[in-house]
Amino acid sequence: MTSSKHRIHFVASDSEAAQAALLAMTDRYGQSEPENSDVVVALGGDGFMLRTLHRLLPENLPVYGMKIGNVGFLMNRYRKYKLKDRLEAANVVELNPLSMIAVSEAGNEFRALAINEVALLRQMNQAAHIRILINGTVKVDDLVCDGVLVATAAGSTAYNLSAHGPILPLGTDALALTPISPFRPRRWKGAVLPASARIRFEIIDNYKRPVSATADAQEIRNVVSVDIYEEKDVTLKLLFDPDHSLEERILDEQFL
Repeated sequence: MTSSKHRIHFVASDSEAAQAALLAMTDRYGQSEPENSDVVVALGGDGFMLRTLHRLLPENLPVYGMKIGNVGFLMNRYRKYKLKDRLEAANVVELNPLSMIAVSEAGNEFRALAINEVALLRQMNQAAHIRILINGTVKVDDLVCDGVLVATAAGSTAYNLSAHGPILPLGTDALALTPISPFRPRRWKGAVLPASARIRFEIIDNYKRPVSATADAQEIRNVVSVDIYEEKDVTLKLLFDPDHSLEERILDEQFL
């Protein structure tokens, strides 16, 4: 960040350790309301960081995460001292979320943003049957699977990686399309798509084989179609210490 002033709004997860850190940090640096702040400091893990980014989207503030928990891929190390110096030296990473438009069996339309991924999952014991269209053209007529997901570069090391999808370095301007436990087509491993692609999933035999759609933590059940595209009109700003960059961590994940 280039500003020499930092009015900080601190937020923390509900864990005992994060709440203790919140008290220590606000005692040292004060607490500013979001509308009067220059930056948000989030204390917790990656899940809490995602919730913070969603909750504070209207504020359009950069968010600096500090890891207090088990998973902190999007977080910096927690240190109580010299926070303003760290904010001054931090690098900014700008991310565009995914926009999801899901239509339910009842004909209702639901919209949500996803920073990591949009995932479709079967709701019952029977495999899902999903048709995949890219830019209006059918690419997979009938994917028989447990589910399928679309991940951003930032989210490619999360659920996408667990589903054996590719890791996408930041700046590749691409999305990962990854099947979850696919049965047919048996050899299809997914695809890397340009970020400009518009992806549509259509649920086949949806009454017998219901499917849910999840944008990060927001779930819509009994969907019949889901459209996904990168939302260029929304930009999220994450701050990272120079020696702890997100880009470097994504690169390192490919050699573990």
